[in-house]
Amino acid sequence: MVKKKNKEFIPALGYDWLTKFYDFTISVTMPEKKFRNKLIDLLNPQDGEQILEFGFGTGQNLIIANDRNRNTSYTGLDIDPKVKYIAEKKFAENEVDIKLDLYGGDVFPYPDRTYDKVFSSLVFHQLDKNTKISCLNEINRVLKPDGELVIGDWGKPKSKLMRFMFYAVQILDGFATTADNVKGLIPDLMLWAGFEDVAEVGHVNTKIGSYCYYQGKKPSTGKV
Repeated sequence: MVKKKNKEFIPALGYDWLTKFYDFTISVTMPEKKFRNKLIDLLNPQDGEQILEFGFGTGQNLIIANDRNRNTSYTGLDIDPKVKYIAEKKFAENEVDIKLDLYGGDVFPYPDRTYDKVFSSLVFHQLDKNTKISCLNEINRVLKPDGELVIGDWGKPKSKLMRFMFYAVQILDGFATTADNVKGLIPDLMLWAGFEDVAEVGHVNTKIGSYCYYQGKKPSTGKV
């Protein structure tokens, strides 16, 4: 069997050679402790839950979530082998035992109705609209009925300054992929993918734009 090559993807900072600088860039452009902890506050991991992070990046969110509740079962999914290497090195240093999976950019490698919650941070602005919807459909599929989705990503700028600062992100990651974020359309795409009770539930202004939090729920009688 011939293994399909991964779909083309935008690396963490727009270019493959910049990936090793990702953690440093986040630390100097964003209030890292604040935005990450608020994300995990909204995730609210509970004992016995199965939780997936879509786009685990360098693993920092999973480390925080694991520290918050070690009686939760976590899994990470990403497309980029370079960030997986960085995350695994961090996990070894912090004695964290979490499974990290790679996939080809289309179907998630998990059965229907596997997870109680899925969360994602700074991933959707790197995807074109069709891929955003495809990924949201896959998240819906792998969530259990009444399962929760938490997304943290760039949203509609909360001021003219935030809009101006966000051009730096768009130059790196592309204007086409980030357009839906700037227009505040992530909740609309979540609804389109079948989620309910969708809302923007907060934001943090950073040196490069407004990082927004979105929540939604898979219906009790979801499409999968």
